[in-house]
Amino acid sequence: MLQETDPDLLAKSAPRKRGFLGHVRELFRLRVDKSTARVGLAAFCFIGLFGVIGGRLVLLAMTSDSSSAMRRAASSEISAARPDIIDRNGEILATDVKMVSVFAEPRNIIDKDEAVELLTAVLPDLDATDLRNKLGTKKGFVWIKREITPRQQAEVHRLGIPGIGFLPENKRIYPNAQAAAHVLGFANVDNVGIAGMEKYIDSQGLQDLNGAGFNISAADLKPVQLSLDLRVQHALRDELAKGMAKYKAKATAGAILDVNTGEIIALASLPDFDPNNPVDALEADRINRINVGVFEMGSTFKALTTAMALDSGKYNINSTLDARAGLRYGKFTIGDYHATRRVLTVPEVFIHSSNIGTARMALGIGVEGHKAFLRKMGQLTRLKTELPESAEPIVPPRWGELNTMTIAFGHGLAVAPLQALMAVGALVNGGVLIPPTFLKRDEAAARQNAVQVLKPETSEAMRYVMRLNASNPAGSASSAAIAGFFVGGKTGTAEKVINGRYSKNKNFTTFTAVLPADKPKYVFLTIMDEPQAVEGTYGFSTAGWNAGPVTGNVIERIAPMLGVPPRFEAPVLPFPLMTRLGAWGTK
Repeated sequence: MLQETDPDLLAKSAPRKRGFLGHVRELFRLRVDKSTARVGLAAFCFIGLFGVIGGRLVLLAMTSDSSSAMRRAASSEISAARPDIIDRNGEILATDVKMVSVFAEPRNIIDKDEAVELLTAVLPDLDATDLRNKLGTKKGFVWIKREITPRQQAEVHRLGIPGIGFLPENKRIYPNAQAAAHVLGFANVDNVGIAGMEKYIDSQGLQDLNGAGFNISAADLKPVQLSLDLRVQHALRDELAKGMAKYKAKATAGAILDVNTGEIIALASLPDFDPNNPVDALEADRINRINVGVFEMGSTFKALTTAMALDSGKYNINSTLDARAGLRYGKFTIGDYHATRRVLTVPEVFIHSSNIGTARMALGIGVEGHKAFLRKMGQLTRLKTELPESAEPIVPPRWGELNTMTIAFGHGLAVAPLQALMAVGALVNGGVLIPPTFLKRDEAAARQNAVQVLKPETSEAMRYVMRLNASNPAGSASSAAIAGFFVGGKTGTAEKVINGRYSKNKNFTTFTAVLPADKPKYVFLTIMDEPQAVEGTYGFSTAGWNAGPVTGNVIERIAPMLGVPPRFEAPVLPFPLMTRLGAWGTK
């Protein structure tokens, strides 16, 4: 009997005993080895995959950084909001609306020819050649089309072209079209102010904030309130357009100034343009003639000369001047358009618009005194307002006695009509020169920058003289004497300079009116460039036949809007001489 301890038996039986267990152990070992290999393989694959993704992200970051920067910069620029512009009553003159523009990233467009074909089918106004050139560049960002409609956006989106996207924009719109175009100016496609008050707004720091990266929304910006009255603006433009058509003028313009605050209540210059489509503004005849053009203002300058003479103390309302014959100076002779050939008082010089009498007054003051007075009245330097557009007066390089004689009645010195209007305002408001403004302000604020340039009694005398010129049938301003409004005024007709010579058949006419003359609130100015003699003017094209009647129509229509109701009882007169001369009357 074999013992369990038999070495041979143990040796033979040991493999059998280990055979099954060993097999299990071997299988388990093999499976563990295979699982470890699979896990290692999976880990390697994941590492490789994430490595590829990471590398791609790094590559994209390196290659598209400039593109993204350009897109961010473009988005920041075009999304910059602008404040609303409103009139003195809160009516909107300019505002922003949200728009969308299409852009492309040429680097991400695979088939550029197909993209051009698809885009031009949806946006047919695109130039295919130009678009193909844009997409063929290496730029990271190019515009396809600015300010598209929602329908166009949906159609472009449906194309599903990689590398084509949309950016939001703020588009400037002007709800009243041409109304106040020359005051408002306009903003370009990037919503940057190019002219007028739009450019002024940017100059006050708006563009600096946008350039610094501040994300400003329209809600953050306080509306800019102008001095304009939209109702008055519409009426003024309408009456000017009618007058331009009736008198076949080349151009016309007008403005209304509050003499106590210096506010411009309305300003229009025709032909004008629609700031929603400002391409017309580039045409030469679309300038702002009130602020940018410089003209010889004709006999309206006689009001300044008369005020200068009275304020000097050398002349008074009873002074007389000899107008019996022409005033000779060397080879030149100054005559009157409607010669009276008699001695005239100062009011009569004004009423009959005597060149001779006015020149004699200026000579009595002297060349230096005349220059000093006009400089004090703001006529020899550029007038600066909020509008960036302005013009330098054309002043004689050598100013002698002959210059003083002709400038006295409005020839030989060209100024912007707005600065002449400012001076007339000072003549009638008590003698205070107030710089004009296009922003709403009160009288207290206006007086802070005002200068007393005339004695109050001189201003009082000028009001009565201007009223006499309208109420007297012989006065040159009688064509604008609307019943019940106590208008005062002065006409002006200047021959235009053509090729260095005064033309005998091309006039520049002006009319300045004060309302009401006993206690002025507003000054009206109308100018007409080359008006023609038409039916009813008896062959005349001077200011009394065109600019005067147009101003009368403006006053009759607008005075009630300005809170100046008609009165049919003559005011109490503090100036006895004017009572005797019948300056006021009831007309």
